[in-house]
Amino acid sequence: MEQIEKQEKRIMLTGDRPTGKLHIGHYVGSLRRRVELQEAGGFDEMYVMIADTQALTDNAGNPQKVRDNVIEVALDYLSVGLDPEKTTIFVQSHVPQLFELTCYYLDLVTLSRLERNPTVKNELAQREFGESIPAGFLCYPVSQASDITAFGANIVPVGEDQAPMIEQCNEIVHKFNSLYGETLVPAKIMLPENDACKRLPGTDGKAKMSKSLGNCIYLSDDAKTVSKKVMTMFTDPTHLRIEDPGHTENNPVFIYLSAFVKDEHFQKFLPQYHNFEELKAHYERGGLGDVTVKRFLADVLNDTLEPIRQRRKHFEANIPEVYRILEEGSIKAAQKANETVMKVRRALGVNYFENKKLIEKQSKAYKKKLADEEKMNAYLAKQKKAN
Repeated sequence: MEQIEKQEKRIMLTGDRPTGKLHIGHYVGSLRRRVELQEAGGFDEMYVMIADTQALTDNAGNPQKVRDNVIEVALDYLSVGLDPEKTTIFVQSHVPQLFELTCYYLDLVTLSRLERNPTVKNELAQREFGESIPAGFLCYPVSQASDITAFGANIVPVGEDQAPMIEQCNEIVHKFNSLYGETLVPAKIMLPENDACKRLPGTDGKAKMSKSLGNCIYLSDDAKTVSKKVMTMFTDPTHLRIEDPGHTENNPVFIYLSAFVKDEHFQKFLPQYHNFEELKAHYERGGLGDVTVKRFLADVLNDTLEPIRQRRKHFEANIPEVYRILEEGSIKAAQKANETVMKVRRALGVNYFENKKLIEKQSKAYKKKLADEEKMNAYLAKQKKAN
């Protein structure tokens, strides 16, 4: 009955690794959606995690990088509108129950399965570990399964590149439940609704915006920096002259616009067009220059980011308050995760100290053993005396 009630709840968990400030790819891919979901009130519980322990798996030699960016990610969360009164924001390393669950789950996963995980394979290739793959990094999917199941999360809003992680989490859930009884809740992935938001390309035209590639526009960038980055963006290499027909598909500037632009932006910044489709049509038939489109994109991005910048300034002036939010969120998260740990221990039968039936059963068994030994000793003594 308890499991049925839990499955009826809508519980969300997601998070980010604190290896740098968050960028607009994070914003359109997940952050904006998190705030929308928070304000819609459709979830019973919402958890957002700063995954510092996972970040250390490939930054163990530079823990200061992770430590310094915990506050940066927290500021980004609060500046985009995550509300600690509605969403529990916590730090992974301060929820020790997650690591206990990881240890249990590691026994249910093979090394070959971890190596086949597409997300892990791609990230290993990017980092070029060679033969020196940190075990913690390879076991990242197991750690993520622990994060998800600890809170009974059945909805996980992430980018499409994380789909293999959710699949492997559910494999662990299925195997655990098959072996030990229905205990854990499977999760469903929630992808961005706008295709452009699923994987925003870098400003250099690379397939993905990435902190390590230096092709990001950060949420904390000022207006001047945003405009400068936009004006250096790749567009259509065949659109050499204004009168040339241009391609909007796979054009980073138009991909960004599709993720951010609203009709009111045209009224405000480019009134000669009514909507995005009119702008695209003009570019595709020729007669519209890249500079005009880039300036419009810069205006759109700065208009979107300005409220975020203002909220960030408020929290930057109150850093102790930010740490208080993180500490209280981590305490709350640990209490929730402990409920799952206790259920897992019971399922595994390692809840020794609370298992009164086990203690009583073993006590009776050993008392009987001692009594039987005493009877046997008495019998042998009697036989010896009789002889």
